[in-house]
Amino acid sequence: MRSSSPEAAPGRLRRSDRKRREPPPFPAQQMFVLDFNITDDPSKISVYAGMVTSAFTLAEFATGVLWGRLSDRIGRKPVLLSGLAGTALSVLIFGFAPSLPVALFARALGGLLNGNIGVLQTTVAELVTVKEQQHTSARAYTIMPMVWCIGSIVGPMIGGALARPCISYPELFAKGTIWDRYPYLLPNLFSACTVAFGVIVGLLFLDETHAKKKLQRDRCREVGDRIAAFFSRAGSCKGRAPEKQSLLHDSSPSGYSSISSRTPSLLSEDDEPLPSYKSQESSPKLGPSKVSAASAITRVQSERQPKMRIFTRPVIMNIMSYGILAFHTMTFDQLFPVFLSTSPPDHPVQQLPFKFVDGFGLDTKTIGVIMSAQGLYSLFSNYLVVAPVTRRLGSLRLFRLIAFSYFSLYLVTPYLVLLPESMRMPAIYLLVIWKCTFATMAYPSNAILLANSAPSKEVLGTINGIAASTASLCRALGPTVSGFLYALGLQTGYSGLAWWFSGATTLVGAYLSSQITEGGYKSAASDEEEESLLDSMVDEYDEEESV
Repeated sequence: MRSSSPEAAPGRLRRSDRKRREPPPFPAQQMFVLDFNITDDPSKISVYAGMVTSAFTLAEFATGVLWGRLSDRIGRKPVLLSGLAGTALSVLIFGFAPSLPVALFARALGGLLNGNIGVLQTTVAELVTVKEQQHTSARAYTIMPMVWCIGSIVGPMIGGALARPCISYPELFAKGTIWDRYPYLLPNLFSACTVAFGVIVGLLFLDETHAKKKLQRDRCREVGDRIAAFFSRAGSCKGRAPEKQSLLHDSSPSGYSSISSRTPSLLSEDDEPLPSYKSQESSPKLGPSKVSAASAITRVQSERQPKMRIFTRPVIMNIMSYGILAFHTMTFDQLFPVFLSTSPPDHPVQQLPFKFVDGFGLDTKTIGVIMSAQGLYSLFSNYLVVAPVTRRLGSLRLFRLIAFSYFSLYLVTPYLVLLPESMRMPAIYLLVIWKCTFATMAYPSNAILLANSAPSKEVLGTINGIAASTASLCRALGPTVSGFLYALGLQTGYSGLAWWFSGATTLVGAYLSSQITEGGYKSAASDEEEESLLDSMVDEYDEEESV
């Protein structure tokens, strides 16, 4: 076995360092690369592992805008489910990969087929439609970070337990079987099955949020309603009482036909159709004026549409701020474990204030405990801290406060190595709390501001797709640049070089945050005002027509 050879000892140490450096999306990614027998050079193993990691991010950057625009055309639900299906396919190919090129192809395919980040943010923004409601429902924007934290904690545990089953569980998985030939198939198969289950749940129970597509019939959703009704038939959540149902379905006066009465299967009894110009079709019939009214509405709509600009100044400022935030936060996530694992040199350099080299030299177990504490505190912060602080300060004020404060975080971090031994661990945990608090509040605030800056909900998918692509590119560049600067800093005696570069980047983000304004697409109230204005215009048109 390669793991028992003398040459593998430094490789194992380097792989553990690399694993701490980049929490892999798949279990034991560096060991996976090493099993391809490409090289025994630890530095090259790290390069190949980085290629596997970057393949997904760069591919996601290439297609994020495409998926966002597609969700504006066909709806959010099809794109979300297609992304999940693409993820399941890519992890299966990755599990069966016999060589590095196939593994790279699998990861790139996963990035190409998975544009869910921007579409998910769009879905949340459409569920929380009113600007004032977004400030009071900031918790909705913490759902994705919370789920991400849970996955980052549970995923590596499951992946590590299922990887190389013939070695870990020889009594269940015999040598010479498919599990021996593909030692990382089992965790990826488990991941694919989990994602496939998510696709089924989404088909049956996920509602479409697109303003127009949500009114179309969804047969899978109807099946899901029947399944839910079957299991809750004896419960108290059966729906409205029969007398209320009869009022809805049987008491429509003649001459009137609401959307819900014309298509009862499209909307649940508790849903209200989104205000739309098309609702004029369900008004009392006006004889010869019907065609005139419809043509007037169509003409007003066609006159208004060319005037809408997607990339307004608030949209551009928010997208750039999102990219800067993704760049330096990902840099911290990738660099911090390396910073903790760096061993102190034989002759430490201390020529303050800027020239110094030292290290913590923490082992894998200690760093794992710190990373676990980081994930647990992120859950706590997302659940209990973000919503009340956002309600208190508002999204814009909170985002600006964090953007201007981030510089101090990166300025202080490299100086932790100069603390006395007894103060190092408390300082590390305080730094983790500081970083997690900022990150868990910055991302939801930026998401709210980006949603509010959209000129229309109909283009929100495109905007979030571009934002996701920008963030993916920055996440790919951040670790690469920071790794190069960290190595350069250790060689030249300026070990804080990478951290201070990230701090300088935050200054750019702080300036951009000062240029952000709270804009937004029109709320339900403004839609009603505009609809009443159109009604008056149509009435005037009808009067002139009759004269």
